[in-house]
Amino acid sequence: MVTKKGYLLFILLLFSCFINTGYTQENLPQDAIQEQLIDSLADSQEIPASEKSGTMHQLIKTKFIEGSVWFMSAIALALVIGLSFCLERIIYLNLSQINTRQFLQKIENALCNRDVEAAKDIARNTRGPIASIYYQGLMRIDENIDEIEKSVTSYGRVQSGLLEKNFSWITLFIAMAPSMGFLGTVVGMVQAFDNIQQLSSISPDIVAGGMKVALITTVGGLIVAMILQVFYNYILNKEESILNEMEDAAISLMDMIIKYKSK
Repeated sequence: MVTKKGYLLFILLLFSCFINTGYTQENLPQDAIQEQLIDSLADSQEIPASEKSGTMHQLIKTKFIEGSVWFMSAIALALVIGLSFCLERIIYLNLSQINTRQFLQKIENALCNRDVEAAKDIARNTRGPIASIYYQGLMRIDENIDEIEKSVTSYGRVQSGLLEKNFSWITLFIAMAPSMGFLGTVVGMVQAFDNIQQLSSISPDIVAGGMKVALITTVGGLIVAMILQVFYNYILNKEESILNEMEDAAISLMDMIIKYKSK
């Protein structure tokens, strides 16, 4: 096991490295610092755009491998599966939206002409939860108002559940991605201290591999979680918009049925 003395030596060594780095930078001549800046700017300008993109691609691939293939592959898999659920929900919600005003106008015109069958056909041939709710209400138009309202409310809950389908899976992968990154952090730290124990010495070279795994997996998990969270918030916003339209449409349906029965 690593003793408390070893922990203290490790911390003091890292601290001394930071101090020596800063001290060396401060003691450089001003002309030397300016020359380094000029050389770095010139090198960055001479690199073609194609080589920069290739370098970036190679850098991502290298960091992926350095961050432990197992952990980074699990994080990437969480991103792919989470995005697949997000895209499925986005497509479903987009298909669930219709021109509500035009649809209500057609139903109202059919009921004003006392043509219930035509109104049912319009609702049956229109996609989306609003049309399904209208069809269920029109199927019970001869019943009491209370029974119709209960039926419309119950079927509205069913449609709301269909809109929220797979939401739990998206939130699962949003939570799993950073958790796997933090797990990689813990494993990397364990590897770092295992290296110290096996070699019985402390130096930045010994612990660099473990620290690299710890940092890269954490960054990867957080990036995946942020990407999925953006998609999830977009889906929630669209779902809330459809639910509001469903509530307004249900109220309009009851008004139409009451007006139809009063004639």
